[in-house]
Amino acid sequence: METTLRPLTLGEILDRTAQLYRSNFLVFAGIFSIYAGVALVLGLLQIGLGVMLPKGHALWLVYSVAGVEWIILVLLVGATVAAINRAVAWTHMGEPATIRNAYASTLPRFGRYVWLMTITAVIAWLPVAILYAGYIGFTLIYVRPKGILAHPNAGTVDQQAAMIFGLVSIAFFLLIFPALIYGIVMSLRYALAVPACVVENLNARQAIRRSIELSKGARGRIFVLFLLVGVIKMGLLLITQSFFFIGIFKSHGQVPPWLSAISQVVAFFTNTFVGPIGATGITLFYYDQRIRKEGYDIEWMMEAAGLTPPGLALDAHFEAPLEGAALDHGQPELNATPNSAGPTGSLNGSPHD
Repeated sequence: METTLRPLTLGEILDRTAQLYRSNFLVFAGIFSIYAGVALVLGLLQIGLGVMLPKGHALWLVYSVAGVEWIILVLLVGATVAAINRAVAWTHMGEPATIRNAYASTLPRFGRYVWLMTITAVIAWLPVAILYAGYIGFTLIYVRPKGILAHPNAGTVDQQAAMIFGLVSIAFFLLIFPALIYGIVMSLRYALAVPACVVENLNARQAIRRSIELSKGARGRIFVLFLLVGVIKMGLLLITQSFFFIGIFKSHGQVPPWLSAISQVVAFFTNTFVGPIGATGITLFYYDQRIRKEGYDIEWMMEAAGLTPPGLALDAHFEAPLEGAALDHGQPELNATPNSAGPTGSLNGSPHD
């Protein structure tokens, strides 16, 4: 059982992330492979529809399948990220974790996790989405009918329409950068909401408030983690999908179905291997901030020594990975006694801004 918790530097958190990932690779990758596998099946289905349907016909069916695919993947990523957070919490605290137990522990509150991820994403990235949607809509409704993009020769297009298009484009680029900065800042504020929701069994509002409080003083380090994970994903994407980009270039944008299918299979392995890294690091940041702000390491050692006061024991929301155990539906068991996993709930019962 892990009893040597202490504040970690950014380098130590990255080392711990790599250590947990290596020692629990099959569990973490197995959890994420479910999401990646469904994405693979749906991607191959979409490729098959594109081959079977005549070109230009039944586009509504292709778009409908793409919409259903997007909804399914959004729901799946919520379940997957929550399960990864649960498994990382168990392994970090010295408890065993399995794919089955991780999903069994989080699925009863699946709706809560999806709702939390949805509202945090909307709050953070809605301005960017509105700007992009507005600019694309303006291009399709106003610019395209005017033929501005279809005629390279400026003398053949409506000069007034071209000027309006230029002004709107300048306004778009001037506004998109502040919107992107806002989205990044808000994402860093909410970065610890999911592990707080999973570990402490909080509702979405409480988890958001908890993340805002816990993330203070660590947002720069969390940004570095996000940046490193992004670089790793981008590097693997360039390496594993290079053949796909070369094929697009050689075929002048006309990608053969077999090449698209291979690309989907490669993406399955890339997502399976890289997907758990970010969630692992964020869960470790969550525990590190609790240690720094709440003295959680002291509480943990007191619990391990059997010295935790009864009042603190009631706040524990950590669910040990019991095989076949009945799970509650989102409500903490206030009459539970602390087990060997130790207290991982909030010390104060509820977060404060």
